[in-house]
Amino acid sequence: MSRKTLALLRDLAGAYGIQTSYVDVERRRQPASDESLFAALRSIGASVHTLGDVIGALRQKCISDWERPLQPVIVCWEGNLPPVEVRVPSALFEARLVVEIDFEDGEHQQWILDASTSPVVMSEAIDGRFFLAKEINVDRDIPLGYHRLTVEAGGSRTESLLVSAPRRAYNPSYGESVYRNWGVFVPLYALHSNQSWQSGDVSDLRKLIEWVREMGGQMVGTLPLLATFPEQESPYEPATRLLWNEFYCNIESIPELAGCSTARTMLDSEAFREEIRLLRESPLIKYQRERSLRKLVMEELCRCCHEDLPGRRQELEAFAKSHAMVADYARFRATLEKQQRPWQQWPGRLREGVLNEGDYDPDRQRYYMYVQWLIHEQMEGLLEDAARQSMGLYLDFPLGVDPEGYDTWRYQNAFALDASGGAPPDAVFSGGQNWGFPPLHPEQLRRQGYSYYIACLRHHLRRKGILRLDHVMFVHRLYWIPKGMGARDGVYVRYADDEFYAITNLESHRHECCVVGENLGTVPAYINRALKERGINRMHVLQYELAMENSRRPGLSVPSNAAASLNTHDMPTFAGFWQGVDIEQRLSLGLLNESGKQEEQLQRRKMKSDLIEVLQKKRFLHGTSFGVSEVLNGTLAFLGASGARMVVVNLEDLWLEEEPQNIPGGGSIYPNWKRRARYSLEEFRDKPGVRDILRSVDRNRKRRRDQEDDRTKRPDVAAD
Repeated sequence: MSRKTLALLRDLAGAYGIQTSYVDVERRRQPASDESLFAALRSIGASVHTLGDVIGALRQKCISDWERPLQPVIVCWEGNLPPVEVRVPSALFEARLVVEIDFEDGEHQQWILDASTSPVVMSEAIDGRFFLAKEINVDRDIPLGYHRLTVEAGGSRTESLLVSAPRRAYNPSYGESVYRNWGVFVPLYALHSNQSWQSGDVSDLRKLIEWVREMGGQMVGTLPLLATFPEQESPYEPATRLLWNEFYCNIESIPELAGCSTARTMLDSEAFREEIRLLRESPLIKYQRERSLRKLVMEELCRCCHEDLPGRRQELEAFAKSHAMVADYARFRATLEKQQRPWQQWPGRLREGVLNEGDYDPDRQRYYMYVQWLIHEQMEGLLEDAARQSMGLYLDFPLGVDPEGYDTWRYQNAFALDASGGAPPDAVFSGGQNWGFPPLHPEQLRRQGYSYYIACLRHHLRRKGILRLDHVMFVHRLYWIPKGMGARDGVYVRYADDEFYAITNLESHRHECCVVGENLGTVPAYINRALKERGINRMHVLQYELAMENSRRPGLSVPSNAAASLNTHDMPTFAGFWQGVDIEQRLSLGLLNESGKQEEQLQRRKMKSDLIEVLQKKRFLHGTSFGVSEVLNGTLAFLGASGARMVVVNLEDLWLEEEPQNIPGGGSIYPNWKRRARYSLEEFRDKPGVRDILRSVDRNRKRRRDQEDDRTKRPDVAAD
């Protein structure tokens, strides 16, 4: 391949937002191979199959960019409409431009502009055609919201989505100071009460929220609660990011149960009670068995609803009419059952998203509609009650979806279906990671006005809660692995980060929800700066901070725009970390060799020594000999007294649990996402040690808030 062709290939990649190199975890620049660039270009939609296609593809990309008069999305920060760039062939450029804005509230406004004096900001000659780009100014403040901007130029009309958004995401205040809250975290599948069948449900979550409120907290965090396929155990591979998981329905709270004698008989039978007893005795969740039992009962309740309970049936029918997307999802799931194969293998019309009666069993469609109605009712009731109590649910927005799920079928153009998201090689995963889900397509998202992303946000951002964006780096760039390539051979693809931030900020204000960006791992410095600038809270995880190389004393500085915690669901528990249990586990799973074990143990001793030194210096630890309980208490007291916007306490740390919920890379051997909490809700909420630690966290949080409130009242001290 000639140098000229190589240069043109990289130019073509750059035009599509594909990075031709990246800086790895060792801070070395890694260039993308020619094969990776070709594969990535094809997966993003470029027509390049041979080397000879590069020049033509680059020319076509330039022409298509210049033939688009307006960008598909324009961002207005705080209502300030920036100069709008208009591109047209110079021969068609008219001095008279018609500009219209259709506002979200129905208002329509039109301007006639003289573009003859507008500055030319760019020009290009392609195949004998000469293009101009001019900037025009519209004198109008744009109210927050989504609007449509139309420009008539060169004999054609072009429309763009106008997003007017706050510069910073929503964050509540406490008096005159920044709100400093705290809460607990536990996966809902692991939470269980005396009434649970095996895993936790919405009613258990409700009880936990009420208890945390009594303890002084303001939030409860958990893992994604999204709909999954029956065989799926990971909460991070949902079938859709638009609907809740009916697996978490509380059966006893379903209204139909009182009027459905057959379902009650089933639940009261000795055989059924024995099944529940066996599930409760198991330390690991038996998803398939519990789902089967739930399905048996809910199918009978569905039948009763349609045949015996006309009032409830009418409510369901009204819900179906007002929630077209839920009805569409139900048809998809019913069709999937009938086809017995992934949607990618369906006949053409079905594969392309057109389902008609006869393509699915109507009884199965009614069932999926019914169970979605049930979980919708229960979740909405939970969220409304939590909001009334000034409690927030800290939800998790997963990075991807199951490639065979509803979202990739219904919103096919929003995804790059010939690639997978992942991560490049690092110290833990030397071969890189392939996460198996298709990444969002940056240009198609823009052309669709981010409708899919907005819908996903609106499903999660509700009732004054908190939303964690998994792998928040995706708003800037994502590592793509083209189909047929290995994880080592991926490339980074850039996204329009300002547009993502504008939409996220606007939705967070409309729903009065905080946003937290998961920024762990290899994160370029500009991303953390962007999070701070846009009001997106970052994560401050003690275990991760302790492991950072070349950092100043770990833990001395907790950012104010942070959700602070000891660990995450992907990390060892505090007791497991402190006692080195995780090192032995990774050795036994083949994720670490003997030499790596010794290196990790050496590093762990230093991390523990550093933490003790910090806690002693800050007077959260006294004496010279400490057990894991003392260090845990001191560390949580330190985080509670810090300036972090929120502190998240892993409930399992409070009773010194050693087993993690997830060991990345160990899923084929370790029971990831299956472990029930060691104690029931009734047991742990009455444990004096658990209550004492949370009371201490609450006291430190309140003390911090009071101190900041006092500071803001002093005229010589600026508020945080």
